[in-house]
Amino acid sequence: MLHSFVRNYLHITWSTKERVRVLQGNKKIQLKDYFLEKSVELNTPVLSINIQPEHIHLLADLPANLCLSAYVQKMKGFSSHWVNQHGLVGGKFSWQRVYGAFPVSSSQLDIVKKYIRNLEMHNKKTSFEEEYQEWKRSYGFYDD
Repeated sequence: MLHSFVRNYLHITWSTKERVRVLQGNKKIQLKDYFLEKSVELNTPVLSINIQPEHIHLLADLPANLCLSAYVQKMKGFSSHWVNQHGLVGGKFSWQRVYGAFPVSSSQLDIVKKYIRNLEMHNKKTSFEEEYQEWKRSYGFYDD
């Protein structure tokens, strides 16, 4: 019997539509639990997750049979439907279409986990937009 051995660690981040700061307090805890539950269903372990008022960071181990775009689409779609169904925020909730996904080597897992865990402290110094632009530059993506 043949087996595939794949470790596809990805640091994935995306934000609320128009970066509206609606994910606060107990809403963050409920949404985090929901993401963890859905990741189990998708057989995609989440190694670290942190939800900020206007964006999310998660470190996932994507299996070989699930492509990144399908995973993100499912997580964003399932969660926005769930948020709206449970009335977690006033009005209609949605995520921005764009997302960032950055590969993480096994040797860097603990560093990325710590970074995600300590986002509140980091975001006091650097905005999400500044942080996102820096990641893009560090991975060779430049705005026109």
